[in-house]
Amino acid sequence: MGETIRIETLDGADTFSGYLATPSGSGPFPGIVVIQEIFGVNAGIRAMCDDWAKAGFIALAPDMFWRLQPDVDLSDKTKAEWEEAFGLMKRFDIDAGIRDIEASLRAVKGLADSNGKVGVVGFCLGGRMAYLSATRTDSDASVAYYGGGIDQYLGEAHAIARPVLLHFAEDDGFIDKAAQAKIRDALSDHGRVTLHFYPGVDHAFARVDGMHRDNAAATLANGRTLDFFRAHLR
Repeated sequence: MGETIRIETLDGADTFSGYLATPSGSGPFPGIVVIQEIFGVNAGIRAMCDDWAKAGFIALAPDMFWRLQPDVDLSDKTKAEWEEAFGLMKRFDIDAGIRDIEASLRAVKGLADSNGKVGVVGFCLGGRMAYLSATRTDSDASVAYYGGGIDQYLGEAHAIARPVLLHFAEDDGFIDKAAQAKIRDALSDHGRVTLHFYPGVDHAFARVDGMHRDNAAATLANGRTLDFFRAHLR
């Protein structure tokens, strides 16, 4: 269903790769930019794009690490892969990543079968980037799954102009209770933000074939995300 395409940077000086999955049939279709975890555009992210396409959305997963190491494709199964992934995350430039997400949003909007509305969904590092997409880009709707570091960017919440949905694991090993409390306090009364906290599950509970996947929580969160995008991208 999917294919690898080239995405032009905002300044037109370079291109980077992205995995694009498109629905069958005739459009126009809403779009979703799918932002990877620290493991790159791997099999799990590509499978998510394929699932979004089956649900009637154009799905594009840009290579967020292309400036560091193009075509990263790791899993959470070995210590060596974790070490490589964390090394890439530590070197990742947030501001450059936002520019690449903006370029990806434009790429989807420019497709012939796009309906002109494009949202963002991200996981882990991608969850942080999805939140920042809501504050710094023209994403029409943004969803973050267990976005690490969101608590450090709550000062940008005033810039959220379009709907945002945030999913958190209450027993997250990377986002502690204090960080979760800061997020609740800052965003629970924000008119454009919806928060969901999932008890008894850990970080990456929705990762495809992940070590901490919880099928019940993943199914609930994914259903809420689908309803959210159907409501705001049609």
